[in-house]
This record gives sequence, structure tokens and C-alpha cells, in this order.
Amino acid sequence: MNQELINKLIDIAKEMSQKNFCCQHSKFTVGTALLTESGNIYGGFNIENDGIQSICGERSAFVKALTAGEKKFKAIVVVGKNLSDPKFTKTLPCGYCRQFMSEYAHPDFIIYAYDEIENKIYTYTLKELLPESFKL
Repeated sequence: MNQELINKLIDIAKEMSQKNFCCQHSKFTVGTALLTESGNIYGGFNIENDGIQSICGERSAFVKALTAGEKKFKAIVVVGKNLSDPKFTKTLPCGYCRQFMSEYAHPDFIIYAYDEIENKIYTYTLKELLPESFKL
């Protein structure tokens, strides 16, 4: 994937995390930008509640894409930061999100994690982050 597209995805993910966050409990906002094989981009953010199960930014982006009829996915960018911090830090999908993504994305699906403090983009495949996913 070219750097211009990766930067666009980072910008979308950052915008999602800053404008739409619902992280009143953790005070940690996560934004995502999911790229489909068809070239569409779906943004997501973490949504916390008083119950035991909130929804992560990765899953919210996937749900938006799936409900729009998307079935093939290319990559996702994940950004995160404490609300009190000015810069984003390396943030990776949690285990639940990794397993969720494995249901809908291929093992070579790309996950980018942006670290503004180090000015670095980390690149992983889903298989690297979830080497032995649960499959029926």
C-alpha cells in the first residue's frame, strides 16, 4: 500500500478518535479507519458504557462496513491516546478484536498502528497478532 493512502487512513482514524469518542470511563480514545478491497473506508471509535461490554473502535468500523454489505477487507489503521495527552501512542487491537477480525478478514490482513510520539507506523498482519485463532 502506498504511503499517501496510509497517511489518509491515519488522518481519518485520528479524526474519528478526536471528534466522536465515547470513552468516559477509560479516558482513552481509539480511532480506526478500515479499508475494504473495493476501496471504501469506514471509520470507527471506541464506545464505552456502564455495562460490562463496550465496543472497540476496530469492531465498530467492521460493523459499519459489514452492514453496508462489504465482505472483503484490506487493512485497518488504529490510533489511540489518553484524552489528557496531545499525541497518539502505539495502540494495537485487543484480543477480542483480533478474534473478531479473523472471522471476516484473511490472515494477511494488514493492521497499522500509528505512534505519533515516535513518529512511526507499525505494520502487522492479522496472523502475526493472532497466530492461532479459534476456528470451528
